Amino acid sequence: MEKLIMTPGPTESSEGVRRALSIKNTNTDLDNDFLELYKDTCEKAKKLINSKESTAIIMLGEAILGLEGACASFIEEGDRVLCIDNGIFGRGFGDFIEMYGGEVVYFKGNYRKGIDVEKLESFIDEKGPFKLATLVHCETPTGITNPIEKICPLLREKGILSIVDAVSSYGGEEIYMDEWRIDVLLAGTQKCLSVTSGGTIVFLSDKAKDILRNRKSKIKGFYANFQNWIDIIENGNFPYTHSDAMINSINVALDRIINGQDFVKKHKELASKVRNVFRNCGFNIYPENFYSSTLTAVEVPEGIEFDDMFNYLKDRHGIFIGGSLAEFKGKLFRIGHMGENAKEEKIYILLKALDKYFQYRDLKLDKKLYIEFVK
Repeated sequence: MEKLIMTPGPTESSEGVRRALSIKNTNTDLDNDFLELYKDTCEKAKKLINSKESTAIIMLGEAILGLEGACASFIEEGDRVLCIDNGIFGRGFGDFIEMYGGEVVYFKGNYRKGIDVEKLESFIDEKGPFKLATLVHCETPTGITNPIEKICPLLREKGILSIVDAVSSYGGEEIYMDEWRIDVLLAGTQKCLSVTSGGTIVFLSDKAKDILRNRKSKIKGFYANFQNWIDIIENGNFPYTHSDAMINSINVALDRIINGQDFVKKHKELASKVRNVFRNCGFNIYPENFYSSTLTAVEVPEGIEFDDMFNYLKDRHGIFIGGSLAEFKGKLFRIGHMGENAKEEKIYILLKALDKYFQYRDLKLDKKLYIEFVK
């Protein structure tokens, strides 16, 4: 049975991206052609965040490397760090902050809503100062996209370095790194880029690079150390042997996005359509505002168990959907419509299979999902 992976990442890669992984390998430490490919890929990566001023680096390792690396690279012992928390991943930054010697101060937001910027400003004025702040653009477990276009300028105004997890939004949501005054933006390969997992993309502002270069203490670690990467373009010396296949596949994936139709608009329109289908059929969308364009989080209906639904779709239709994590486990199911999965024909197949499942479980819907989708 052919599999259809409709989770919020990893996503299915296109045939062209898969072929790009099969190039004849070279010695990436010595071959100048690889350095040129790396430079070209970094420049293309910046186009997805509308940035000319930032420096892009691409590291080998799943996207969690970027999150830990940012904390390892920017936090020094005793630094007060603002952890902006309105979701599981936002809260999770606190573990990395403590791991690298920071003092965590949590700003707690509503887990069903985007961050309230006015409340955040009042909190900073009352509880600050802070050296840096961590935040998540798209809270994947609950399907919320936070207003970083307002949060990051506020942080810069307050003298706070911003570290933004954009793993599930990069490529699928509108981002203007320079204009929005973002300092550190973290992305991955397996979400909207639809490349195999194993790559981390980091974007650094000039302010972020200055802080890196002027640390008082040594960074605790090597693999997650951003200092080893900020001068790659100038000196051509990678801290470890890179993967030509990974860089080539990212390059091809970026070309597909840059040269294709408006990728961000496509994600936004499809996400809106999916949410409306579920609402019109009697389901509850979990977030109350600031909906993600890359995934939809839906409350599991009463009388249905997520594991049963997941196994039915997997075993009978070869379709994988996402559950959620921590306190949301078993309470939400999530549909990924990002990257190569942002296609109406794939959503249609999934919705038709869901209709069959709900009929199998005698759950009466207001309307058929797949019929509502094609209206």
